Amino acid sequence: MLPEKIAVAKVINTHGIKGEVKAIPLSDFKDRYYRLKKVYVKEQEECYTLNLENARWHMDTLILKFKEISNISEAEPLKGSYLFINRSDAVELPEDTYYIFEIVGLEVYNVEDYVKLGTVTEVLQTGANDVYIVKDSSGGELLIPALKEVVVEVDLEKNRMLVKLPEGLLD
Repeated sequence: MLPEKIAVAKVINTHGIKGEVKAIPLSDFKDRYYRLKKVYVKEQEECYTLNLENARWHMDTLILKFKEISNISEAEPLKGSYLFINRSDAVELPEDTYYIFEIVGLEVYNVEDYVKLGTVTEVLQTGANDVYIVKDSSGGELLIPALKEVVVEVDLEKNRMLVKLPEGLLD
């Protein structure tokens, strides 16, 4: 998707016969869905807008109703689609907090000798703290805990992260 768009949900199924869809939220900000007015859907090379009529929760699943969709057959093609918003509409995060999409792709360097350790390819959300999966040029993986004492600096403009690895992590 275009860099100015952020995925906020993935449609997993239809819901009922009036055009509602079930979606998995991709945001920690559950209230954002009540304030959404429009989302973007990418289909092949095309991107189109849907206007949100209603959003509600059913357990951990979102139930969404769009103004343009009035029945199950119109909702069916949305299954498997991601719903995006404009980057400018994203919830502002506290200082030293980042969206996952901002972390993935950062080049990771050891702060002590400035040796490149690899690139963040994925973020695991473990509950206690996130873990960054860093792949090096040979395909090896390093798991770096997202802790303040480990992640010294994140510089989005320079596309890099400086880390101070705990003793024994590279062994």
